[in-house]
Parts: sequence; C-alpha cells; structure tokens
Amino acid sequence: MFEYQLKNIRNFSIIAHIDHGKSTIADRLLELTQTVQAREMKQQLLDDMDLERERGITIKAHPVTMLYKASDGQTYQINLIDTPGHVDFTYEVSRSLSACEGALLVIDAAQGVQAQTLANVHLAIERDLEIVPVLNKVDLPAADVEATKRQIEEIIGLDASNAVSCSAKTGIGVDKILEEIIQLVPPPKSPEDDILRALIFDSYYDAYRGAMVYIRIISGELKKRDVIRFMSTNKQFDVNEVGIFSPDEQPVDVLRPGEVGYFVANIKKSSDVNVGDTVTLQKRPAPAPLPGFQKITPVVFAGIYPVDTSDFEALRDALVKLQLNDSALNVEQESSTALGFGFRCGFLGLLHLEIVFERLSREFDLDIITTAPSVIYKVIMNNGDEISVDNPAHFPDLTNVAQVQEPWVRASIMAPAEFLGAIMSLGMDKRGQCENTESVDNTRLLLTYRFPLNEIITDFNDKLKSVTKGYGSYDYEFDRYEKGDIIKLDIRVNEESVDAFSCLVHRSKAESKGRAICAKLKDVIPQQLFKVPIQGAIGGKIVARETISALAKNVTAKCYGGDITRKRKLWEKQKKGKKKMREFGKVSIPQEAFMRVLKAD
Repeated sequence: MFEYQLKNIRNFSIIAHIDHGKSTIADRLLELTQTVQAREMKQQLLDDMDLERERGITIKAHPVTMLYKASDGQTYQINLIDTPGHVDFTYEVSRSLSACEGALLVIDAAQGVQAQTLANVHLAIERDLEIVPVLNKVDLPAADVEATKRQIEEIIGLDASNAVSCSAKTGIGVDKILEEIIQLVPPPKSPEDDILRALIFDSYYDAYRGAMVYIRIISGELKKRDVIRFMSTNKQFDVNEVGIFSPDEQPVDVLRPGEVGYFVANIKKSSDVNVGDTVTLQKRPAPAPLPGFQKITPVVFAGIYPVDTSDFEALRDALVKLQLNDSALNVEQESSTALGFGFRCGFLGLLHLEIVFERLSREFDLDIITTAPSVIYKVIMNNGDEISVDNPAHFPDLTNVAQVQEPWVRASIMAPAEFLGAIMSLGMDKRGQCENTESVDNTRLLLTYRFPLNEIITDFNDKLKSVTKGYGSYDYEFDRYEKGDIIKLDIRVNEESVDAFSCLVHRSKAESKGRAICAKLKDVIPQQLFKVPIQGAIGGKIVARETISALAKNVTAKCYGGDITRKRKLWEKQKKGKKKMREFGKVSIPQEAFMRVLKAD
C-alpha cells in the first residue's frame, strides 16, 4: 500500500498529436501498474465517450491515479491527467498542464513531429514542466527512430538522446516510461503553509449528485464535511465526498497536497463551478487565489435550433448540462424568423462545434439544426463607435460603417515537400499569406501562414488532408484583427430575406458563395403554383439568382376545338391569378432544406 509522502508523488500529463498513440500508452500504464484488472481492460479505457472511441480522439481530460513499485523498492503514487490532442481542445490541454509537474511528449516514430505536437509542447514549456520524450510505434516497418530524435532536437530544441523507444500496442518499453517519470519528473513543491488551496481543472455533471469537481491540491487538506468556498464566486458548499480516480471514482478519507482527485458537494448550477478557480476552506480562507487561467474566448459562432419548436426547453436544459462538462461552450438565447427560438453558441473551432452537435443528438436525444458558422468581426462605425458582430442578422447598414476588421490567425502547416504546390494554391484560395518555409528534414516542410479565420473554420482541415493525401497537419493561434472588405450576403426567397442563410463574407467570395447557396436551395425547395425567385444580394445589388419554375397546370384541357381566342382568354386569366398568388403567397421552406444547405455550406 502507498503511505503518503510528498516526495513519492508524481503528476504528469501526456501530450501528443492526434492519433500518435496517447490513449494506448495510457492503457498500457494502467495494465502495468495493475490499476485495472486484466478482465476489465478494454482499448482506450480513459476515453469513455462513444464519440471518443469512434473518432479515435480524446475530447475530455481524464485523470487517473496509479500506484507503482519502482526499481528502488519504493511505492510511488503517479497521477496521470490525460489530455486531448486536437487543436480545438488546446484549452483542455492548458488546464491539465497547470495541475502537473511533468509531461510525456509522445511522438509517432513513423510520422515524426507534427504541427499540433509543437503547439502543445510550447504550452508545457511555458509552464516550466519537465518534458520526457517518448517515441511510440517503433515496431512499425516505417519507423525511423534516429530521424525522429533529430527532429525533436532541431524543431523543439529538446535533448532526445535518452528518449524512450516503445510500442504501446505490443507493450515493448512501456516499463521504461514509468521509471523515466519517477527519475525525471519532480515531485510537487512543499506547500508554504497548511491553508487549503485547490486548483479546479475540470468538472463533470452527474444527474444524481450534481457537479463532480476535479481538483489538484496545492496546499492544505480536503476532507468530507468540510465547508468550502469558491474564490471567484464566493459560493459556499458542504463537501459530501472526496476521492481519487483509479480509473473509476474511489472515495478516500482525505486529499493531501500534491494529490489529484475530486469532490462532490451538492452543486446543482453549472455557473457555480469555474475552471481555473481556487477552492479554499470557509473557516480559514486563502488570502489570494492561485494564478489561474485566462477566460476561454470562443472563436466560432453558430446558431443551434430545435427542429421541433416544442423541444426548446429540452435543448436549453441540455446546453446547461453540457456547459458544466465543457466550460468553453458559450451560450446565449436568440430567435430567427425562419427557425424560431434557439441559441447562439460560441465554440473553439469547427471540431468543437461538431462534437457539441453530436453530443446533443446522442446524449440528450434531440433533433437539432445549426446555422453556418461565423467568427467575431469588429465593426467601426462612422461616429467612432466599435461593435462586435458574430451574427449576420446584427450587421449594421454599410452606409454607417467606416471599416470592418476581421480576425487573422497564424498557422503552422507540416507536410511532405512534394505537396508544396498544392498547399500554396490552397493557401491562395483561402486568402492566406505565406510568411516562411523551412525544411524539417529531407522530406518534410514547415510552412508558416497567416489566414483570415473565417476562411479556415469550415473546411480547411479536410482540404489540406485531401491535397496532401492525409500527410499534412496544421495548427493555428490567434494573431490580430485587420481591416477587411467584409460585406453581408443576403439570401432572398420570393423577395423575402431568410436570415438563417445570410452570412458575412469577403467581397471577393460573395458572388461564388451566393451562387452556391442559390443553386442548392433550388434543388431542395419544392415547386409552388407560381415562379419562385431565389436571389443572393449585397445591399440592393443582386449577385446571384436561380428561379424555381411554377407547377404547370393544363387549364386549356377543357377547350378542345374552337377558336384560339378561347384558350388565350383562359391563359390571361391564369396569368393574373398567378401574379396575385405570388403577391400574397408565402413559400414555406421545409426543414430538410435548412439541413442540406447548412451542411453543404
């Protein structure tokens, strides 16, 4: 059994590019430390969401406590905080790293250093963590251990001469990883006093017990029945249970400095738990909170609406629960003339939007629809006022606007050198500016680009993968706002503007985008008894148009024989009727039209 000693605790995280074997290494470590019995073992054990297993990605940070008897005969408590690998979940990574002293840098020996690995390593270096390089998948025929070590040294600047070579799938070399963690990762620092300070790095909503708060104890102790206080909201709660993850919840009597665990305290409202907040005792509070995280700012916005308006309340409850599990999700209520009542949600990227959409559909069994994603534009008015616009419906009249600024990002793209031409043409298509090109090794390049964010949030990743045959990877970070020629593209159906399809685009892209949406709508809106024009408009100027022809009815079928004037008379009468119908008739756009156009967008 483990006898508590601060010097025998190790807290570490695993950082890696998506699909470099992070979850598999975590599985092997759980097996090796016998945290999980062989009969209970399954692949990707810490990825407990169906979505994580299907896509092969980690979405939620998941902590686990392991006990390991090292070669020096001592038993160590090793706390692993598993982190996501995708660029959209950088916030999850940064919170997890704040609770650690070290990080395993896992790199696929067959693929080498990738763009997202770079971004996450820089997060770890900024937090002054001890980094242990691990080369995974060394059993593959394409693995090149020496070349990968050189890349780590040249690109990241870490000494990789003693990097652990392992194969997580076969289990080769995994025992060396544990020994390296104990040797290289420092134990937690000794606390300066015994006042309780605990860092919240995540939370999870349990329908029966309320919020389960994941914490790392920095100083002091936390026990059952303690009265705690959250320092950012000043809310007080009685602790009902404290425990550790091994890997399921396991209640314990007390959590001490350096340990990672959870507590449950009848917290029913998601807004009470702020990730990065400091927990202290009500009786002996800490004088100042721990240096926490900056507030997470969403970069992509989209409207989420229920397909059936009676599901509005259910959607609201579902979003509140999701917000507790996912503190980066930003939600505000809004309404649309075409779609009714819904919510305007802020996300960290397109994958984040997809994940939230899937979770609402699966976990809460809701039929929902999302509008086209957009970013935040800064609009400077003629009178000098500045407003932020994330919804095309709120875009002011262009005559009152002095200038519009759009967000730009700096992106790092890694790909084999032979695809340079294809990447350059994709970059031009997305209004990108290539700043730097450098060789990583004999075969691969690292390109530094600047892009307008609205160009890359929808399909850039998919297009990059297709032009590089799956070998390209990219990562981006916000750079700054710059002046751009941004205009509102209105989509009108039968002379009426449909706000769900309207979007903010760069002037050079407005015409092609308008044509694409109009053509799609022509396919999905059913024919009416009158002609229906579908138009893309910028202000008063029509830039794209399609027409849905009227349902033809043979009114002259009864006029057999006789004079042609009889038929003409009927045709004139019908023409007047259709004109009147078009004036008073409304075109109801079916729900699947919204689904298909917004998906195609």
